[in-house]
Amino acid sequence: MRKATLRGLALLVGLCGYGFSMAVMVRAGLGLDPWDVFHQGLSRHTGMTIGVASAVVGVAVLLAWIPLRNRPGIGTIANVIVIAITVDAGLWLLPTPTALPVRSAMMVGAVVLNALSTVLYIGAALGPGPRDGLMTGLVVRIGLSVRLVRTSIEATVLAVGWLLGGTVGVGTVLYALGIGPLVQLFLRITPKRVLAVSGWASVAEASDLGAQYSTDGDSGAADSRRDRAGV
Repeated sequence: MRKATLRGLALLVGLCGYGFSMAVMVRAGLGLDPWDVFHQGLSRHTGMTIGVASAVVGVAVLLAWIPLRNRPGIGTIANVIVIAITVDAGLWLLPTPTALPVRSAMMVGAVVLNALSTVLYIGAALGPGPRDGLMTGLVVRIGLSVRLVRTSIEATVLAVGWLLGGTVGVGTVLYALGIGPLVQLFLRITPKRVLAVSGWASVAEASDLGAQYSTDGDSGAADSRRDRAGV
């Protein structure tokens, strides 16, 4: 019961932090995140609204989970609902600054909060969101680092969105290049005993974070984690 409560709390805090970080990025006014650049560009060529484009892309990304053998959960559904509510609440609460130093600080803080929130909510092991699930699934399947996979996804989405006519700002580039390394940093400083029982366990085993388990001397536990992840 206590474990379930902690997982639920990590999911809620992580998703609220994620949504709030997105609101801060919007108020900073230094550029959309890469996925929204893609959604914006797609909407210009299809006639869809950005919201509809986001939903369509989300479904397409979920279909990409099939070959990756990802498993959705309550967190996958909560991702859509909680983040949407929190973004709107954050936009209502936050003022729009005019001073560039303040806007820059907000943008940097938002990227850091977004990375920390990602680690928290996926760590709850209740299911990632569609786009984050693409990242974790690819890490598990190809064995590259979280930093490299996340940065590659963001850079690719950003490039396609820009080619489609999406608006790119300095904050967009900061997010694309910074989010992967920051997520990896927070994972590295997470105690290995926590990481081993979190939603990141299979990711850590498959990537260079797996070195954290080398001192465990328990290959059976590692095999068990892989089995639970469907690897």
